[in-house]
Amino acid sequence: MKPSPGCKWFLLVLLLTFTEHVQASPACAATIDELRGIMGDQAFPLRWEETSMDDGKPLMVSIVEKNGGLFLEFIKTREGLWAESAGVVCKIGAEIETRFTAEQIRLGPAASWLLRQALGGGGKFILTRIGPDQLRIATSGWNGDFSSVSK
Repeated sequence: MKPSPGCKWFLLVLLLTFTEHVQASPACAATIDELRGIMGDQAFPLRWEETSMDDGKPLMVSIVEKNGGLFLEFIKTREGLWAESAGVVCKIGAEIETRFTAEQIRLGPAASWLLRQALGGGGKFILTRIGPDQLRIATSGWNGDFSSVSK
């Protein structure tokens, strides 16, 4: 039995839609090596210090691999844990986006009431390279500029 011309067009449209969806899927990472791969930088720094703070207590951000995934750890200088989150880390355009649920984020004693309200139910951090050793990290209601820190 030969397929009708209408059936051929339907299958072609379905195939093109599927192909477009596959190509539009973001590249995601669960390890440091995969993160560096999607960043296109095998030397991508894993430690960052905030340079845009106005209180003299920069956030220190570390990207670490543990429990089979990537974590962002934010430590406020002289105050302790600000936030720690696990989640899916994907490249979306020129940015890295890490999405997390309420169960995947832990807010520490250095987290403000506003941060707790904004991120306590889940959210995302967006990491954008703004220079070779500079990074902007943004989330709901907050963003900061960071410089890489060598170990």
